Amino acid sequence: MAKFLIVEARFYDHLNDMLVEGARAALKAAGHKVDVLTVPGALEIPGAISLAEASGEYEGYVAIGVVIRGETYHFEIVAGESARGIMALTMDGIAIGNGILTVENEAQAIVRADPAQKDKGGEAAKAALALLALKEKFGA
Repeated sequence: MAKFLIVEARFYDHLNDMLVEGARAALKAAGHKVDVLTVPGALEIPGAISLAEASGEYEGYVAIGVVIRGETYHFEIVAGESARGIMALTMDGIAIGNGILTVENEAQAIVRADPAQKDKGGEAAKAALALLALKEKFGA
């Protein structure tokens, strides 16, 4: 049994609730413990994971958030930089499933967040589980 941390950028409560529900269900179904940490936005997720990893308390992480395209360039910055930060941590050997949705509108987000539909929170948790298994396989 491993201990996972779901780090959520809580901006759209109803969407995050669905994503966290899916991630939590997938991790618990696999027999693992789960904590949830809330940060202000998607850009803070990689930093929070890095700090949590330094504590040695967790074996894996799930990044949860929703970035909906708006009228400014801010969408591209948040989407790209949060993904880049997570990828950098993953390349350092941290088991992270990226469940940050980057969508055009709320309707797309609902379909992807809902555990009864695309369940992207659950998929991100399963990705974290797969990376943790690889980490253990290779003794990293």
